[in-house]
Amino acid sequence: MRFPLIFFVFCVAVILGFLLLGRSLWYPWYLSAKGDKTVVSVIEELSPDVRQRLIILFQTADMTYPPKEVAFLAIKDLKVLELWAKDNSVWKHITTYDIQAASGRLGPKLKEGDGQVPEGIYQIEGLNPNSAYHLSMKINYPNDFDLKWAKVEGRSRPGSDIFIHGEAVSVGCLAMGNEAIEELFFLADAVGIPNATVIIAPTDPRISSLIKSEYQRNWHKELDQIIESAFSEIVSGAR
Repeated sequence: MRFPLIFFVFCVAVILGFLLLGRSLWYPWYLSAKGDKTVVSVIEELSPDVRQRLIILFQTADMTYPPKEVAFLAIKDLKVLELWAKDNSVWKHITTYDIQAASGRLGPKLKEGDGQVPEGIYQIEGLNPNSAYHLSMKINYPNDFDLKWAKVEGRSRPGSDIFIHGEAVSVGCLAMGNEAIEELFFLADAVGIPNATVIIAPTDPRISSLIKSEYQRNWHKELDQIIESAFSEIVSGAR
């Protein structure tokens, strides 16, 4: 009697693992059968529910919606992403989301397949309404800084395809859960993706400085200084 039960549990585990971790394999087939969505169709589908949620968040923060500019401040060790918005040259903290899943350890991404979430200042390259993880926003990793030091160190494959997305499973990306990604996706579209900045830090530089006395790579100090400066620019401009 024990063997059938063990076999059943094994089969369930395999199926669940495939559904969650193998989404990139089966989800494109599902989309081809269902039909692709567009950013416009998703925004229409999400509104007015998501728009109303955002309006309430911005009203609570005493800021007009939509703002002129937004910044997503992700802090890896705390597993949070802070939403900041700017209007009339003033930054305000709007809300904080829990990061549901993010792989790797503290430190920047170096190569394809290392499972690391990048660290640095990034822009959103595009919105993906047909993500295997509900919705997603692609960031421009590797950026110029990443490419520069990958070339210096002879790393020919620094990695690619880094997203902020929904659901609660991730390898190298930031999984925010579906409700949070709906709001972030909708907001990025509302302000325009050139006006959305993503800052990913290993720890919170407002609590303690990122700058260390020693580094394994000389450019890590420069990277931490860039991140710390970006945080300071936003927070010091807040009211």
